[in-house]
Amino acid sequence: MADLVEGIPGLEAAERIARHDLARLNYPPANWVPERIGPDGRRVLDVLVVGAGMCGQTAGWNLLREGIRNIRVIERSAYRKEGPWNTTARMPILRSPKHLTGPDLGVPSLTFRAWYEAQHGAAGWDKLYKVLRLDWLDYLLWVRKVVDLPVENNVGLVSVEPAGDLLKATLSTGEVVHTRKLVLANGRDGSGGFRWPSFPSFDPADPKRMGRAFHTLEDIDFAALAGKRIGVLGVLATAIDNAATALEAGAREAICYARRPHLPQVNKSKGVSFPGFQRGQGMLDDDWRWKIYTYMLAAGSPPPHESVLRVQKLPGFAFHFAEPWLDVIVDETGVTVKTTKATERFDAVFFGTGFDVDVARRAEIAAFTANVKLWGDARSPEEAGANAEAALYPYLGPGFELTEKVPGRTPLLGSIHLFNWGSILSQGALAGDIPGLQFGSPRLVQAISHSLFKADVARHVENMFNQEDPELAPTDYFVPREKRSGTL
Repeated sequence: MADLVEGIPGLEAAERIARHDLARLNYPPANWVPERIGPDGRRVLDVLVVGAGMCGQTAGWNLLREGIRNIRVIERSAYRKEGPWNTTARMPILRSPKHLTGPDLGVPSLTFRAWYEAQHGAAGWDKLYKVLRLDWLDYLLWVRKVVDLPVENNVGLVSVEPAGDLLKATLSTGEVVHTRKLVLANGRDGSGGFRWPSFPSFDPADPKRMGRAFHTLEDIDFAALAGKRIGVLGVLATAIDNAATALEAGAREAICYARRPHLPQVNKSKGVSFPGFQRGQGMLDDDWRWKIYTYMLAAGSPPPHESVLRVQKLPGFAFHFAEPWLDVIVDETGVTVKTTKATERFDAVFFGTGFDVDVARRAEIAAFTANVKLWGDARSPEEAGANAEAALYPYLGPGFELTEKVPGRTPLLGSIHLFNWGSILSQGALAGDIPGLQFGSPRLVQAISHSLFKADVARHVENMFNQEDPELAPTDYFVPREKRSGTL
C-alpha cells in the first residue's frame, strides 16, 4: 500500500486507500436491473431515495454496491445541512462511543477511525474521547465523496401517488419522476412531525409565537436570546442541550421543567446494542416486538452525563422536577407559563418534547396513509389504548416496507420503504442509530434487490437462455451455436 500513499497528505491518502479497497471489492458492480420506460417516455428510476443524511446516504451507496445503479438520492437541505449535525443538533459531541461503525458498511478504510487517524494519527485516536458533532458531519460527507454517491441537494419530495404499477413522485423543483421503489430516509421526524404539547392558550400555528416559543428541533437564533430568561419544557438530551446553547450564547437564565420527580437514570438501549439483538429483533413475533418497545418507549433514556455536566456548571441553569406545565400564553413581550406550582414569566420558551410518529401527518404519502397498517391494528384494542404512542407506529414488513391495513386496496404500498425512526417498533433501532446501520441498510437493500429481481425474473431467465459466451473459441473444440446439440 506504500506506493499508494507515499508523499500524499493524510486525508488524501486515506481517500486513495479507500478507493483502492472499493476497487478490490468490485465497487460499483455493473447495473443488473433491466431498463423500463415510463408513461412519460423516460427511463423509470429503480429507486428514489428521499434524504441524504446518515441513513439515506448509507442506503444509497449500499444500493450502488448491490448493482442497483439507476437511482436518485434527493435531499431537501443545502450541502452540509444534511441531517441534524449542522442545524438542530446542539451538543458538542455525539453520545455514541467513538468506535461505533455503520456508515462504512464494513469497509475498514471507510470507518470514522480511518478518517480521523488520517488527520490526527493513531495517538490522536487514542486521545479522542468522543466524536465532535461537526467532525461526524465532515466524515459522512467524506464517505459520500469517496463512494461517488450523487446527491441532489435542495430537492425535496412533495408527493407520491400510484401510476399503474409505478410510483409517481412530484419533486419540489416541479419535476415529476416515475420510480419502482421509494425509500423515505427523511430523518427522525420523517414518520410524523414535531410533538407539540396541548395547552389551552397555545397554538403552534399561531404566528405570534415566532421568536418567543420554539420547538427545540427548529432553527433558533440563540444570539437574539442574549440577556433573556428562557423556560424549557423537557429534561432529556435535546432540551438540556438547547438550554446550554442558549446560556452559552448569553441568555440570563434557562430552567428545564419536567413532570418526572428526577431524571431517567438508565439508558436501556445499551442493553440491546449487540448484533444478536440488532439482527434478531425484527425477526421476532409481534408479541415480543410489542413487549420490547412499549417498554423502551415508556422507560425513556437519560440525557448523556456530558450534557448534564455541561449545564450544571453554567450560571442561570436549573431543573424544576415534578412541576408540569398547565398553560402557555404568548403575548407581544414574552411568554407566561402556568405550572402546578407557580406562574412564571419568560422572554422565550423552548419545547423539548421531541417528535411524534404518525404517518397520517406526512403529506408526501397522503395518497396511501389511510391504508397504512399500524401497530395498533395488530394489537387488541386494550393494548393499543394502553400504549397510544406505540400504537401509531407503522407496522412494517421485513424489508422496512409499509404494509396494507386492508390487503389489495393500495397494492403499491409495499414499494414504499420507511428507513427512518418510524421503523423502530418493527425493526429495532436500525434506521437512526449509528450502530444499527450496518444491519438495517443491508436488510433494506436486500429486500429491494429481491423484489426487483422477482419482478423481472422472466427477463433474467430469457437473458440466461440467450447468453452466448464463446469460452472455447480459442481452442480446437469450439462448436458454433447453430451446430450444438441439447440446450447449449
